[in-house]
Amino acid sequence: MKHNILWGIILLVASLSFTAKAQKVVQGQFSVKGILLDSLSNEGEPYSTIRISLKNNPAKPVKLAVTGADGRFDERLAVPGTYLIHFTSVGKSPVQKEFSISTNRKNVDLGKILIAEATEMLKGVEVVAQKPLVKAEIDKVTYSIEDDPDSKTNTTLEMLRKVPLVTVDGEDKIQVNGSSKFKVHVNGKPNNMMSNNPTEVLRSMPANSIKSIEVITEPGAKYDAEGVAGILNIITIGAGMEGYTVTLNGGASNTRVYGGGYGTVQSGKFTVTGNYSYNYQGSQKGFEDSYREDFTSQENKFLESHRRSKSYGNFQFGSLEGSYEIDTLNLISFSMNLMTGNFTNKRIGNTQMTNYAGNPVYGYGSLGNNESGFGEVGGNMDYQHSFKKKGELLTFSYRFSHSPNNSEANTDYEDTLNVPYLLQNQYFKNDASTQEHTAQLDYTNPINSIHSIETGIKYIFRRSKSDGKYYLADKTGEYKYDQDMSTQYDHKQDILAAYLGYQMKYKKLGGKAGIRYEHTFMDADYKNKDEKFDAQFDDLVPSLMFSYQLAPTQSLRASYNMRISRPGIWFLNPFTDTSNPTAISYGNPDLESEKAHSLSVTFGSFSQKFNVNVSANYSFVNNGIEQYSFIKDGVMNSTYDNIGKSKNINLSLFLNWNMSPKTRFNINGRGAYVDYRSSGLDLKNHGWEGNLFGSFQQTLPWDLRLSLNGGGGTPHISLQGKSSSFYYYAIGFSRSFLKEKRLTISLNSSNLFNKYITFKNNINTSTFCSSTSTRIPMRYYGFNISWRFGELKAQVKKAARSINNDDLKSGGGNAGTGGGIPAN
Repeated sequence: MKHNILWGIILLVASLSFTAKAQKVVQGQFSVKGILLDSLSNEGEPYSTIRISLKNNPAKPVKLAVTGADGRFDERLAVPGTYLIHFTSVGKSPVQKEFSISTNRKNVDLGKILIAEATEMLKGVEVVAQKPLVKAEIDKVTYSIEDDPDSKTNTTLEMLRKVPLVTVDGEDKIQVNGSSKFKVHVNGKPNNMMSNNPTEVLRSMPANSIKSIEVITEPGAKYDAEGVAGILNIITIGAGMEGYTVTLNGGASNTRVYGGGYGTVQSGKFTVTGNYSYNYQGSQKGFEDSYREDFTSQENKFLESHRRSKSYGNFQFGSLEGSYEIDTLNLISFSMNLMTGNFTNKRIGNTQMTNYAGNPVYGYGSLGNNESGFGEVGGNMDYQHSFKKKGELLTFSYRFSHSPNNSEANTDYEDTLNVPYLLQNQYFKNDASTQEHTAQLDYTNPINSIHSIETGIKYIFRRSKSDGKYYLADKTGEYKYDQDMSTQYDHKQDILAAYLGYQMKYKKLGGKAGIRYEHTFMDADYKNKDEKFDAQFDDLVPSLMFSYQLAPTQSLRASYNMRISRPGIWFLNPFTDTSNPTAISYGNPDLESEKAHSLSVTFGSFSQKFNVNVSANYSFVNNGIEQYSFIKDGVMNSTYDNIGKSKNINLSLFLNWNMSPKTRFNINGRGAYVDYRSSGLDLKNHGWEGNLFGSFQQTLPWDLRLSLNGGGGTPHISLQGKSSSFYYYAIGFSRSFLKEKRLTISLNSSNLFNKYITFKNNINTSTFCSSTSTRIPMRYYGFNISWRFGELKAQVKKAARSINNDDLKSGGGNAGTGGGIPAN
């Protein structure tokens, strides 16, 4: 018996020794991985807290970590066993999964794990937290508009002041990364009307219809080569909210009245969501005083003009998205959008020319009325086939859009005195539009967990038409058609493109590389002048991006991009706008595409308390399309040419600090040194410019939310001059009522103590100088009411690839109207 006990002890010790050695061998060889996704947007949930514990001791975690910027995780474990993995994220309901690992199953892949918004109401318990406003990825930065309380009362244009890498100056001109040459998308699809008129459209769009805004500063090979500064992608609420839910909102202020709603409904495999808003802009008075000195003339030396104007109009936006899941591998999705706007401007002014001694040479008064209408109607259809291999997709897309841009204006002259040129009352009407048909085929293949490729081909047929008819009044007052001043313009483009992209993700290192080839056929026809021209362009556009994960919440990104800007109809149309006879403007049909090169380095640190994004960028253009002015026969002419040589060193900073669960502070700033020169003309300008915006939000007692906003900027430098500095300030209050805070009432005001703000723009050349002083009404105060009802249960499934047309140069609100709307 004693021998048996002894042998038992020996065997037990040997067994324990062997087990210890076995554990030492396998320790650290076990792992669990997967990806945590937002249940609504299906996007990776960044920096969510991970807590792993053994099932038999859940209170004691064996591992603590966070998900990556894309929601992925891959954690090592010491010993086999049955575990619980727990995920928590601000504003989301906790998620827990159980898994087991053993010597036969050392690596576990949990796949996609969904985490949903925290909607459960706990009696007697209040959970208050600040959701992150910014998320950075390798090629874009996303600002969550819906999570910012100011979106309840502000317009989308006002909210842009908070978006990293975006600037809105005092005259509401928009820049992305220091450039006005950007494109605008809505729900991932290009929108020509917004690209051509971003200021007017975004000023009219309530921010409470927007989910988020993506700033894509490093577009890869899959995007069209156009858009020097990048892309603003506006994601509407309806595109991301699914199930049965309806929200109605409306408001009024001293300048506008607006209302709208959005909703989603699902029936079986068919899901559809819609969004509509209407905005009426009330009458606003503005004042403009301009001065010009001609260095080349003693007789027509000084020109002074003074104008008063009043403008009003309306804007509508509607969209519809839907999907039908044929089976688990085939999906059809569609979208439609409608945008229209109509604005009227009435003006009265007087102009006087004096000689070097200050004696009157000539003068006249003018009365004018401009009416303009713009819009876009479009539709998109996508068919997506998923292969059995996870992530392998084949997508075919077709898109159609029609963008009318019509205008009419009349100008009457009175109190004329010794005017040296024929001054006739005139009436102008222009019917302009752009139509696009686009077909695209995309293929994506994740070769393995490290490497993936994407490739595709694309064809765009674009036709832009402008029929500008001019009528001049004779001595009897009868208006007669003037063929010399009128222009019938037909511009066609056929664009063929192909791209190949590669993406790599290995541990902390990520990279994207791509090459895109585009061939353009262009044909222009001036029908009433019997003139034609055609041209062809070949563009090879490379892109390269790298990222490195410095820490779980910190990343460093570097990139190189080459982008092009093809001139649109607004730059090419030779129609001459003579509504102001002392300052005329026209386009240039001989323009070529401009090419821009950009190098950037970005550091991002994003956690629940601090969000920091710092970006340094260097860009240069050698054949930029620039607007320039010159004096001929006492009249200032403004047109465009490929004369720009620019260098831009730009530093941008975004900082968001959640001081406490009820307090948030953020700043958004930019500083730059710019150098503009011209080829062929003796023009140059350079200097420093910058801006800084800030906001403070505080939740007060009784769940009352306070928002303070303010900021300003230095003068903006251009090729021939600079604009004035600017500033603004705003305050707002909001409070939510009813169960689940379904009713929200907000009050907001800005520039309350300044009815008007004055902006000055100066042009200085070797032959003339000019200065324009504009007083714009800036005082604003109003309220908003929003009511939500219904439940969120379903999801609109959309194709992972779709059409993005980014290839037309836009002016970012500065392009003017070329052959469309006469100047005010």
